[in-house]
Formats: sequence, structure tokens, C-alpha cells
Amino acid sequence: MSAPSTLTLRRPDDFHLHVRDGQALAAVVPFSAARFARALIMPNLRPPVRTAAEALAYRERILAALPAGARFTPLMSLYLTDDTPAGEVERARASGCILGFKLYPAGATTHSDAGVTDIGRVHGVLERLQETGLALQVHGEVTDPRIDVFEREARFIDTVLAPVLERFPRLRVVFEHITTRAAVEFVLGAREGIAATVTPQHLLMNRNALFAGGIRPHHYCLPVLKSEADREALCAAVRGGSPRLFLGTDSAPHARSAKENACGCAGIFSAHAALELYAEAFEAIGALERLEAFAAHHGADFYRLPRNEGRVRLVRSPWEVPASYPFGTGEIVALRAGERIGWRIEAVERP
Repeated sequence: MSAPSTLTLRRPDDFHLHVRDGQALAAVVPFSAARFARALIMPNLRPPVRTAAEALAYRERILAALPAGARFTPLMSLYLTDDTPAGEVERARASGCILGFKLYPAGATTHSDAGVTDIGRVHGVLERLQETGLALQVHGEVTDPRIDVFEREARFIDTVLAPVLERFPRLRVVFEHITTRAAVEFVLGAREGIAATVTPQHLLMNRNALFAGGIRPHHYCLPVLKSEADREALCAAVRGGSPRLFLGTDSAPHARSAKENACGCAGIFSAHAALELYAEAFEAIGALERLEAFAAHHGADFYRLPRNEGRVRLVRSPWEVPASYPFGTGEIVALRAGERIGWRIEAVERP
């Protein structure tokens, strides 16, 4: 049977998105608004978004940056720190738009220096999350410099995540941007209330992409790309259709100058073609029929949100990604810059 030339999906959600702030925000948020009905916005600004009041103010800035006529709902997460008061959980729940708290182990990724230094310091917050049903979104890597960078996700499972789930048996957790076979096996075998997001880059590339023809800084992200065996495990998991796995791009914009230097920032910008890249990934593994549930059902169901009513139509129509896009006073190099993508957004039908 030949592959379809068009693909119509319920309008999807992106449950892991970075849009920055100020001029950078205005430059990147239109890409997501053109494809997704909702997105969970990450709180690692500088300074971080630590309180419900700060999240609501940030949300207003995002709404103000949307193009005229856009139908896009920002959903928020709060940045968990060693001294986050447990009472902030109630304020988050009362907001109506904050879905949980993001755990960044201190030093694990971009703007994570204010993150949690010891999980024991936030047990009071985790207890309140468990009681309220709000989620803990987890960047799952240890930061011990003695641990190989390719092993940090697996070690996090053993030393942090598994003990937390045992101590808090009703805590709802999203293991963000999983990258390894170990993470796949852990999530699929975990108790109820555990889910994970999967990025397009970790479905499409392995760690060889970091060194193809030389150092490729625009392929550098955290968690870093892993082995081909790990990529295949992710692909097999999404092909299986588990409702525990759903779309979260982790699109993370940085100016070209911040990526192409002696200490380049971690982050891959994919919002310009996020849904199209997922379509490529799912087609490559013979699972296009699974894409709608992954993109539009599983995440909404986990977060207890209604599924979107609109539709988006993709067509098989290859196009070349520009070499760069404007980004504030600079430019940003997107995933597949100067290369072709096989699918294109043809229409978005909003309710």
C-alpha cells in the first residue's frame, strides 16, 4: 500500500516548549501558534519563573506576542527551586493555567543554575503536588561530573526518579524528552500516572549527527543525542502507540552567535517545522496512523484537558528550510536549515 499524500489530524499540543522572552519571544512563538492549539511553556527564563504570579505575567507577554487572529493557548509550569514554598502549589492550581512544576537538577541544562540541588529539599512541594494532582515535569539527568554524559539519564532513573515515585506513590510525573532505552523501559513499565514526552530530534537523529562533517553545534541539545540503539527504542515505543508517550518538542531557540562559539548553548530549534518533522519520523517507522494520538490525544488526556476541536492538514510537498530565521537582533539556525523536509502544513482549521 502506498503512503498517503495528505494527512489530517486533530489540532495537536506541544507539551514541552521554550519561547524565551522579549524580542526572542516575538520571533519564535508564531511558529508554534501556526501548528499547535496549546503548548506547555518551560519556565527557565533568567530569572526563572518561580511563582504563579510570575507565570501569569509571562503568559500575558506570550499572548501579546501572538500574531493577530492566532488561536493558541499557553499553558504554564513553575520552576522548582530548593526554597519553593509548598503553598505555591495551591496558588498554581488556583491559576487555572499552570499544569505543574518543572524539576531541573541544578546545572543540568540551559538556565538551570537555580534548580534543585538535592531532591530531599523539595519533598514538601512533591507532597502537595501529589495531593492536588498537579504534575512534576522532570529534566531527567544527574549532574555529577564523574558520570558519563551518555549515562546521566539512566543514572537519574536509579538514583532520583525511582526513589521519588516510591516515596510519593500518587505523584504524577512527566519524564521530559526521554532519550534512552532505559527511559523507555522505565516509563512503559511504571505505575499509573507516569508519562513521557519525546522530541523530533531524538526520533530522527542519533549522536553521529553531532559530528557529521565536523562539529555540528546546532544538533547539540540536552539531554544529548544518544546511540542508534536508543533511537530505535524510542521509535519502537511510539510505534507501539502507548498513551504514556506524547508530543513535546523541546524546541529551544538560541541565537546563532550563542550556538557557534567555544561554549555553545544546548538546544535545538524545531518549532518552525515541528509537526512536519514528526510526520517524517512517524512515516519512516511505518506509523503515520499513530501520529494523531501521539500529537493530540495522549498529552491532553494525561493532563486532564479536553482534546482540541480544530484540524490541521499536512501534504506531502517537500520544501527547503531557510538557512536562518530572524531572532531579535540576530538570527537563529533551525533544525534542517538549508535541507528539505518532506511534509508541509497546508491548512489549519480552527473551531
